[in-house]
Amino acid sequence: MEWFTAPDYWTGRLVFQKALAALYLVAFLTAALQFRALIGERGMLPVPRFVARVPWRRAPSLFQWRYSDRLFAGCAWAGCAVAAALLAGVDAVLPLWAAMLLWLVPWALYLSIVNVGQTWYGFGWESLLLETGFLAVFLGNDEVAPPVVVLFLLRWLLFRVEFGAGLIKIRGDACWRRLTCLDHHHETQPMPGPLSWFFHHLPRPLHRVEVAANHVTQLVVPFLLFAPQPVATAAAALMILTQLWLVLSGNFAWLNWITVALALPAVRFPADPPAVAPPPLWYEVLVLAVAALLVALSHRPVRNMLSRRQVMNRSFDPLHLVNTYGAFGSVSRVRHEVVIEGTADEVPREDGDWREYAFKGKPGDPRRWPRQFAPYHLRLDWMMWFAALSPGYAGPWFSALVERLLEGDRDTLRLLRRAPFPPDAPPRHIRARLYRYRYTTWRELRETGACWERTYVREYLPPTRLAGQP
Repeated sequence: MEWFTAPDYWTGRLVFQKALAALYLVAFLTAALQFRALIGERGMLPVPRFVARVPWRRAPSLFQWRYSDRLFAGCAWAGCAVAAALLAGVDAVLPLWAAMLLWLVPWALYLSIVNVGQTWYGFGWESLLLETGFLAVFLGNDEVAPPVVVLFLLRWLLFRVEFGAGLIKIRGDACWRRLTCLDHHHETQPMPGPLSWFFHHLPRPLHRVEVAANHVTQLVVPFLLFAPQPVATAAAALMILTQLWLVLSGNFAWLNWITVALALPAVRFPADPPAVAPPPLWYEVLVLAVAALLVALSHRPVRNMLSRRQVMNRSFDPLHLVNTYGAFGSVSRVRHEVVIEGTADEVPREDGDWREYAFKGKPGDPRRWPRQFAPYHLRLDWMMWFAALSPGYAGPWFSALVERLLEGDRDTLRLLRRAPFPPDAPPRHIRARLYRYRYTTWRELRETGACWERTYVREYLPPTRLAGQP
């Protein structure tokens, strides 16, 4: 079947596969370095406790059969190794069936991690990586040209990512319709980057232009992905430029980068494809069967996307094969941060020797300029942003975090930039306070050197100590 493949997209497939392999590597590295404190045997939300109450059919995972920190670490580092092999191009020298199996390994390993990751893995880009990774299994290698139907499904995924995000904005916060959301967003986003302060201080008329351009990119341009070339290439290129602009303005883990990767197979690069043999029949049958399954599973995400009660970032099947996406349906006008402090004083006093715990990514010290971490994902820092929005978001894990800090748990302290107490001499009491943060003005920055100004709001957690501690 000559229509089955599209040789002109050979280079686009290759670049996409390299980008996806790199993102897999980042995701597995993030899991390997952070899991013990978050979901390990002594983590804040331990996997063994989760799998004891959630059946396999609801959360398929290797760890449903057996869990240990050593096994999890082995899976995470194995995922890193396979991702590095794919990045190096090992799949290109394997038989087609073996290359497909190699691409299936990181998808299955990461699915096992996400399905037991609980709150820490509840972000939309986890499902987006899994859905993209599953499609990559059927994209083929150097033995065959890229299948048309898989290229279509990748565009369909990109369409849902962009169009869903555009709809949730228009239906959600009125500031998106008034073109005023960027007056606040760069200051109140979950984790600002090193340029976010400057983006915030751009002229307000330019913010209006940014929002209007975003609406066009998310609500109009996605339809052009299905237009003939070179229109589809132009649409994909515009989406890539928009995502790179977002990369500069904040830290959104790998959300922007995987969206860039999804746009690459829609680009027709000028390079000439090599001559290859026709794809084997078993491959054609398998790809068409999987495509039919994914189209059938798309009905629930489409219904959600078209509904006035649209929800963001929802998986409709436990394998995360077809999902719904969206971001920033509402924008906070005021930034709050939870600041955690400890003291070695036997009796905690308001004016006692309280020392602040410093996080790697989230704002703390007003003089410390934000760093660039994306595509690496600082999970605890992100959840601290949600905790500041409402204590309800912190309910499942915040008390466990405080307990680990009181114990001087080394794995938890490794998630922080700086702990004011060593592991062998932890604080006697921990408290948390809520502050309002705002960006300084140009004049304040010159006078104080601080990019933030913070004001005490209220007590978030009163002084707390370990149970049974004298």
